[in-house]
Amino acid sequence: MRRLYISIILTVIGSLFIITWGLDKIVAKQEPIQAQSEYAIYHQLIEGFDRQLSSQPLDNLTLFSLQLSQTYQIGLQLDKSKNIALPAELNTQLSQKGGLLLASETQPYLLKQLTSYPAYVIQLSLPIMEIEDHKINMILTATLYLGVCIILLAWLFPLTRRLYLLTNMATQIGTGNLTARMPLSRFSYISLLENSFNRMATQIEKLVADNKILARSMSHDIRTPMSCLRFGVEAALDTENIDKKNQYLNRMEAELTRMEDMTTAFLEYAGMERQGFRLKRQLVNINDFLNTINSDFQSLAEQHDVKLTYQASAECIKQPTSLSLDFHWCYRAIQNLLGNAVQYAQNKVTITSYQKNNYLYITVEDDGKGIPEESIESIFDPFVKLDVDRSRELGHFGLGLAITAKVIHWHNGSIRAKNNIRDKPNSSSSNQLKNKTIKTLQPTVTSGACFIISLPLSLQEK
Repeated sequence: MRRLYISIILTVIGSLFIITWGLDKIVAKQEPIQAQSEYAIYHQLIEGFDRQLSSQPLDNLTLFSLQLSQTYQIGLQLDKSKNIALPAELNTQLSQKGGLLLASETQPYLLKQLTSYPAYVIQLSLPIMEIEDHKINMILTATLYLGVCIILLAWLFPLTRRLYLLTNMATQIGTGNLTARMPLSRFSYISLLENSFNRMATQIEKLVADNKILARSMSHDIRTPMSCLRFGVEAALDTENIDKKNQYLNRMEAELTRMEDMTTAFLEYAGMERQGFRLKRQLVNINDFLNTINSDFQSLAEQHDVKLTYQASAECIKQPTSLSLDFHWCYRAIQNLLGNAVQYAQNKVTITSYQKNNYLYITVEDDGKGIPEESIESIFDPFVKLDVDRSRELGHFGLGLAITAKVIHWHNGSIRAKNNIRDKPNSSSSNQLKNKTIKTLQPTVTSGACFIISLPLSLQEK
């Protein structure tokens, strides 16, 4: 909004300045012409006085000038040229035809150098002319206000156009087109509002998409345990064997437990958007944070016979970085990554941290089978489960990586996944192998998955 206020002030002040400057130029050109036309008779009169005085002898100039002044009832004075203090460029105009028109604080007057006696100058006092044209003044005033209105309309047109587009986008979103976005322009007065609108639209689209996925997943996954419960109830009612009845009841209890876990997980994910507005941020030392996670997960790594290590770059060790984070949710985000990495790793899992281009990077790598290339883009979507062996019956609902991505997004960061590649030498001709002159490498073997988190160092300010 500051840009809007500044642009309004500059537009109004600039338009007034430009228009008044232009009108002043027009008036300034008109006034000398009008003044010349009003005093034209006096220019002719001073020429006549010059001719009469030039025809008189030198010792009679003063007396004759007084006689002319009394005869014509006009202010005519004779003075020496050296007594007249004028700039050099005006001195040359004293001898011009019609004299030189000047004005004092009281009235205008004409100066004329005598043709026959250049050492003398005659001064003819002129009456004050009322040069005023009300019609012209009204036209100039109307022109001023009309010009200001035109400039303001020219300024308002792009603003109203952007507001119209914004209203149109809001209408489209209201009718169900959640992909509608405001086209951005660096010349817009309301760019901050447009960016906020687009962020809001993105959040709405994502929230609606998550709710659709949640509803679809729950409606699909709840059918199996409900069918099992119905079957268990019918079987328990039909049998008279106490042992079988207890067996059916135990199965039903297990199904209810799974339904409860599934519902809890789904509802927790659905309510995470509200959690994003209630983050409890605090300055967290990243080295201490990752060392704590590394220590906490050592027991899980030992259970899977995996070596878990944390490696910090020399820069991170020398100057430990502290970021403003929500400790609980960030811990859970890294926990989800480590849980998957330890589960799929063959021998080792490595956590690393380093800084680059004003970002802090945290990576979690394993040496497992990696991620299918066709699934790398969708791995952070909710309810996506790549391993069919990790069923929801075991408490795996495909939400771990989706929660991690959401937490990182809350902290203005990003996360991506990739596969580590191991190089395998190509087969070559026997001569090349014998001489060992050529050796080519071709990446063909996947050697584990790598998750890369980037957080802006601007989070150092709490």
